[in-house]
Amino acid sequence: MHNINQRVAIIGGLRIPFVKSFKEYARTTNQEMLTATVQAIVRKYNLSGKRLGDVSLGAVMKSSLDWNMSREVVLGTDLDPRTPAFNVQKACGTSLETINLIGLKIAAGQIEAGIAGGSDTNSDLPVMVKRALAWKLIDINNTKNPGDRLLKFLKIGLRDLAPVFPDIVEPRTGKSMGQHTEIMVKEWNISRGEQDQLALESHQKASKAYQEGFYDDLIVPFKNASRDTIVRGDTSLEKLSHLKPAFDKSGKGTLTAGNSTIFTDGASAVLLASESFARQNQLDIQSYLIDVESAAVDYVHGAGLLMAPTVAVARLLERNRLTLQDFDFYEIHEAFAGQVLCTLKAWESEAYCKKELGLGKAMGSIDRTKMNIKGGSVALGHPFGATGSRIVAGLSKLLLKKGNGRGLVSICTAGGMGVAAILER
Repeated sequence: MHNINQRVAIIGGLRIPFVKSFKEYARTTNQEMLTATVQAIVRKYNLSGKRLGDVSLGAVMKSSLDWNMSREVVLGTDLDPRTPAFNVQKACGTSLETINLIGLKIAAGQIEAGIAGGSDTNSDLPVMVKRALAWKLIDINNTKNPGDRLLKFLKIGLRDLAPVFPDIVEPRTGKSMGQHTEIMVKEWNISRGEQDQLALESHQKASKAYQEGFYDDLIVPFKNASRDTIVRGDTSLEKLSHLKPAFDKSGKGTLTAGNSTIFTDGASAVLLASESFARQNQLDIQSYLIDVESAAVDYVHGAGLLMAPTVAVARLLERNRLTLQDFDFYEIHEAFAGQVLCTLKAWESEAYCKKELGLGKAMGSIDRTKMNIKGGSVALGHPFGATGSRIVAGLSKLLLKKGNGRGLVSICTAGGMGVAAILER
């Protein structure tokens, strides 16, 4: 493979507001949300009529009807219709992986520019039928004799007709992500108070960022929303402390609706390019994508489901000869406040870093004042496939505003996986 190893520039990103599921975006598809988002990128960066090298988009809760969703999104925008596109799905790391793949193509010299992103909606769930009914329907469809078809149709029972709704549980354990995180916080001795405090800070930072206008050029209005609807600048520790545990109701649970992400609908995307493409199209470069790493843990046999980012980050830093303290900004996805706290505590643990990460010592602590400084997923929301590109767009802007520096992205995902990235300016 020809590889010219050129730098991958982040031009900028946009998203539609993240909203609570079943409200503003009810009966809105992933394709609709992504089309609006990508079209906003096209307009902002004067890409109308231009043929890009590739577009990579993805979603987790996606209908089988969306088998060519990314390409359909492109055809719904003002991009040159000869722009190719492909789908990606990597749980909550989906859009960070799309950024990685477009970035790799640019670095290798295969393409000069591309758009990466993702979306998710719980308001347009791909409701399915039971496999038993699906198989019977397939048999009926393949039967030519009308009489035989009728006989097979009459074999369909009422139990076969019950719909099957998607559920965010791990097939290997039968536990939800929240239930797995309850196990993690007990193992790492993370208190309810610590989780509520982190959640409070997330809302306060996000609310302040809105007041300062940080999100004004990162969000485009869509349908009935002009800003994120989940941010609660007026919440308090007292309000959070009154919420009941959502996953472990034995009296020992500490994860609540307040310190966990809620079901969210939304979409986001990022424009990536080579330096020569940026110059030729008079586009300012915000930052550079330096490297990305994925990892997985054996959660089926005892590892914490959402601990894989500790591994991904450790590998990423070792490859780039950096320490955990060599960053100006940390963007750690807040699937649950407890998950973030477990990750931070693991990096500080010499025993964990030696045994699980193969290091000679603890990675150490980070400066918490540099973490999720414009709010995290607990406050802003978490449409599964959109979070990675939301984080990269915001971090890239932070690096632009600072003028220089380095940022670390860490995202946990279902299936015991994690994705991490480094951005620089």
